[in-house]
Amino acid sequence: MNILRNISFGQYIPHDSLIHNLDPRIKILSCLTVIICLFLVDNFWGYFILGSLIMISIIFSKVHPKFVFKGLRPILFIIIFTLVIHLFMTEGEVIYKLGFLKITSEGLIKGLFISCRLLILILTTSLLTLTTSPISLTDGTEKLLSAFRFMGMPAHEIAMMMTIALRFIPTLLEETEKIMKAQISRGADFESGNILNRTKSLIPILVPLFVNAFRRADDLAIAMEAKCYRGGKGRTHYRKLQIKKNDMLIFAFIIIVAIITSLIF
Repeated sequence: MNILRNISFGQYIPHDSLIHNLDPRIKILSCLTVIICLFLVDNFWGYFILGSLIMISIIFSKVHPKFVFKGLRPILFIIIFTLVIHLFMTEGEVIYKLGFLKITSEGLIKGLFISCRLLILILTTSLLTLTTSPISLTDGTEKLLSAFRFMGMPAHEIAMMMTIALRFIPTLLEETEKIMKAQISRGADFESGNILNRTKSLIPILVPLFVNAFRRADDLAIAMEAKCYRGGKGRTHYRKLQIKKNDMLIFAFIIIVAIITSLIF
């Protein structure tokens, strides 16, 4: 249950900050720019610059750093597992030997490299959802995807599905925690036993969770039909998105940093 409380992805923390007030399209494009740059950089100095950029953005967002970084705890196992795999499975100069296991310098460097990439990737996407409301995220995604309407892409429907999925992540986590507490009060044990027993103990959680999820989806569909929802065609927006001078300056700064980091580092 502690893991569930540490998941911050998909949540929105309202604040009056520079990052919160940015146009959602600029934030989405900036996030994509950083992610693309992550896969172009091939040394630690580039990751240091991108990491510093994310840290500065967190400070300007006024979101407490503890809340941002606690979202990393659920994926620490994946990061550590990736690091261990590269340590022992990469050929190269042996720096430590433990029985038949060998740690190579190339494996250590590659493992740390991939771990840094995962850390910055999660921090970037988490900052996007923490500083952008689901409605703004929907509008921004729809506006960006509308450029591909000539290809027959349903921009509004795709944006709506993405936002609903993000919106219900905290709800499903809260529902999971309630179900776990109810099962524990009935004598269920989710922590003892081997992996097989722990996997079997998840069945009393997954079954009611899926039932509740489908029920919520059905209720949402009925509510949308009752409000005469027929997709994005002919719909208007209460708030008009408008790119301001600050948005362009910040996006230009991120583009410059990404280009310099990709080409030089």
